[in-house]
Amino acid sequence: MGIILFIIILFSFPYFFNSIEARNGKQLNDFVLNSIPAINLSIPIFVIIWGTSIILIVEAIKNPTIFIGFLWSFIFLSLSRMLTISAIPLNAPHNLVPLIDPISNTFYGGKFLTKDLFYSGHTATQFLIYFHLEKKWQKNISLFATFSIGIMVLFQHVHYSIDVVFAFIFAPIIFFISNKLILKNIKQNT
Repeated sequence: MGIILFIIILFSFPYFFNSIEARNGKQLNDFVLNSIPAINLSIPIFVIIWGTSIILIVEAIKNPTIFIGFLWSFIFLSLSRMLTISAIPLNAPHNLVPLIDPISNTFYGGKFLTKDLFYSGHTATQFLIYFHLEKKWQKNISLFATFSIGIMVLFQHVHYSIDVVFAFIFAPIIFFISNKLILKNIKQNT
């Protein structure tokens, strides 16, 4: 059921994000972004995101509970982001530098998005990876990756600082919900 819902969400992304890109929102006066230069960090962001994703995939192959837990967490994350992005229309930050990620952009309709802002999916997804990994060294790498991504998306000006802060709030809540609803049931049934 989770895989089917995940596929439906992936196919809905381009339609959802096209509608978000077409609407007008508010541009925030972000003192953090105003105080840091806008620089292109696409390559290190790509390497970190997909490097930690590879660690997660390897562990998920070994342990199906990790796969199922992350799958449902990512579903809840995607749905919650669609809700918050819909409810809080924002325009792109000043001096935004397009984030080049040929893998992620494929799921968004093959283009870079500028208004998928509140809250940062890059940061929240990295934090979810942290919660799902079990080995200490993997968790350390993932936590470092999470904070690095949060900082780098700010330097690239692809998110407001509030987007990154709230990613650190939403990700643990989503993990807790998915853990209670999904993983608890799995453990009880095995």
